[in-house]
Amino acid sequence: MIPYKTTDKNFSLEGKTAIITGGAAGIGFATAEYFASKGVNLILADLNKDTDSIAKKLGEQNIGITGDICTRKCRQEILDSGIKAFGKIDILVNSAGIVALEKAETISEDFWNNTININLTASFMMAQAFGLYLIKNKQQGAIVNIASQAGVIALDRHVAYCASKGAIISMTQVLALEWGKYGIRVNCVSPTVVMTELGRRAWEGPVGEAFIKEIPAGRFAEPDEIAAIIGFLCSDNAAMITGHNLLVDGGYTIK
Repeated sequence: MIPYKTTDKNFSLEGKTAIITGGAAGIGFATAEYFASKGVNLILADLNKDTDSIAKKLGEQNIGITGDICTRKCRQEILDSGIKAFGKIDILVNSAGIVALEKAETISEDFWNNTININLTASFMMAQAFGLYLIKNKQQGAIVNIASQAGVIALDRHVAYCASKGAIISMTQVLALEWGKYGIRVNCVSPTVVMTELGRRAWEGPVGEAFIKEIPAGRFAEPDEIAAIIGFLCSDNAAMITGHNLLVDGGYTIK
């Protein structure tokens, strides 16, 4: 039986080490900033060539790896570098992903495969590599996968994206079921539109204003509030939460 730890009102993550894929921008970077403020050592992975300098701005001990997590080589480098630098890794946040829109009747096989490969397959393979590391070392840990409200509802021109995010939710549940006995918790966060730099470019203006009218909370989400939720799910205060998909959508999907 995994022993209960008392709650910490400060949601302390001090001394933990986290891998964040897609960590140089968007939700991934917001999560990195939040984790750094909580004393977490960081291994950021991203395609951005400046990932290492971005990581080190949040703490000189941090590591940034420029690479494609779709490749086994990159995933292994992430793990090896983190273990070498910090001795252990406690957390994985799978934030890397793409949003590409196309009508179902015109979507190409390459378009479909690229979306599924980046959003789903790479996230699973990273989770598998991290999970195997934890199991081998008899270490507890936490995984948070970033899905989307598009994983539970249908959105126009999002067939590949919706499929990939819905699959991430199912993957999360299965991993939580299989790995709970090892003390590995696996959860999922599914935001609405998030006002990252990319989100602002895509949704500012009349289209975004129309979308907001459909959200009961009356706004889109901010990156730092998604980061805080991820932080909570990785903390000991969430010790009894696993296999859960937390919708952070301002009520959009309740209709």
